[in-house]
Amino acid sequence: MLDTLDAAAVRRWCAGGLAALRRHQGEIDDLNVYPVADGDTGTNLVLTLTSAQQALAMDLDTLPDGGPTAHGHALRLMARGALLGARGNSGVILSQILRGFADAAAAVPAVRGRELAAALRAATTAAYTAVAQPVEGTLLTVAAAAARAAEAADTDDLRAVARAAARAAAEALARTPQQLPALARAGVVDAGGRGMCLLLDVLVEVLTGQSADHPATPPPARPALTALRETGSEAYAYEVQFLLDAEPQAVARMREKLAALGDSLVVVGDGAASTGTWNVHVHVNDVGAAVEAGVEAGRPHRISVTRFADQVPPAGSPGGRAAVVVAAGTGIAELFAGEGATVVPANPSTGELLRAIRDTGAARVVVLPNDPDTQAVASAAAKEAHAFGIRVSVVPTRSPVQALAALAVRDPGRRFEDDVIAMAEAAGACRSAEVCQASREALTVAGPCRPGDVLAMVEGEVHLIGDDLVGTSVALVDRMLGGGGELVTLLSGAEAPAGLADAVRAHIARRWPFVEVQMFPGGQPHHPLLVGVE
Repeated sequence: MLDTLDAAAVRRWCAGGLAALRRHQGEIDDLNVYPVADGDTGTNLVLTLTSAQQALAMDLDTLPDGGPTAHGHALRLMARGALLGARGNSGVILSQILRGFADAAAAVPAVRGRELAAALRAATTAAYTAVAQPVEGTLLTVAAAAARAAEAADTDDLRAVARAAARAAAEALARTPQQLPALARAGVVDAGGRGMCLLLDVLVEVLTGQSADHPATPPPARPALTALRETGSEAYAYEVQFLLDAEPQAVARMREKLAALGDSLVVVGDGAASTGTWNVHVHVNDVGAAVEAGVEAGRPHRISVTRFADQVPPAGSPGGRAAVVVAAGTGIAELFAGEGATVVPANPSTGELLRAIRDTGAARVVVLPNDPDTQAVASAAAKEAHAFGIRVSVVPTRSPVQALAALAVRDPGRRFEDDVIAMAEAAGACRSAEVCQASREALTVAGPCRPGDVLAMVEGEVHLIGDDLVGTSVALVDRMLGGGGELVTLLSGAEAPAGLADAVRAHIARRWPFVEVQMFPGGQPHHPLLVGVE
């Protein structure tokens, strides 16, 4: 049991919350009730919190000089990751809840009961502020009920406040059908509110070591309507979402313009006093005007446009599409699962890969083998799948870093053929490398090696031979970046010594300050470090 919310508890809360959302992802998706597909709420919440967990995994233990407390730094990393990875209306609102919570909690030396209540109040305020037209009976209502109950508890007992907040959230969720007629007609509770309750329940478990002491939310009394847009009127045909680097004054002006163009407007920021990063979400008919409003305000990037009428069924449903990825290592598998892919263990047989393809239930499947030896197996499975009416395309990825690049550009709004081309181009633009130890003597293009030598291999060819793991890894990255690159991905292996990836990242920060680095615990065997350069 904990008396204060520390950095380690934040890590467990995020990981546990993500696991809970994944367990209930299908259930939350089924709670959607609006009439056009807009990305299911459960899926959007999972993707948003996956990004938050990745941000924590990359940098939890590195406190900036003169920065916030350890728990504050962890919460801000979590909120920043959620903001950058936010998907859909629910994901954007959740990112703002986490941002408000982090801002309040980071400002105090210790988070006890009253501080938790204040953080929940700040989270609720931030969420309501972000939504142009707040609607009751939604995630906002559930968050507000949790904050009120936490304040009413009026105690420094952290566990008591967390229990009160979770209990009130569950009660508020049960009342949402009374506030939204669409929920009452479908016989369901609010999907985003259900996700919020799960996160609060996990917080109680982290702090107390026990499950929340209130009844679980029952499943829908009957099947919900077809998965539909999370919010908004059918009068608007497009969803526009982008990240924006801009000053608050410019964002305020943009918000007014977007509000006049459509609905479901949510604009949330990272809390920076001057130029910061904002996540913008709106439903409109005039896509060009929406993007132009962003250009006038600052620098929009990661722009995505979805035409609701073109939406295909969700991946894994009849007629939909899916991705199957071959992966070795628990961390890598979790990354791919977080991107919505079906993961198959390394070195699969044709039958195992075919079974995974068929189990997706999709009519169109892309396979990412991540190993030259598995490409032939994937091609054979693709031919066999044709007999079952499944169209399979194999993107010839040689490494997990290339598969991550490919999945990052996947867009269900595109034609399947165009999507496969885009994924193949993204994979091809990612140069892959690996660091390992020689197991026997050999003559390589870089010279002779002996057992125990450190080998740095680029696209399957030995480029460097050394006797020091960190030094060889750093030299490898320098050689790769010498040919250009804006983003480096580092996946640390199961046998990697502590601090290897951190040392490489620190070197990149010094030597290549304009290169972005993302680092994940891959857990892959045999290779202490996998490197991707885009």
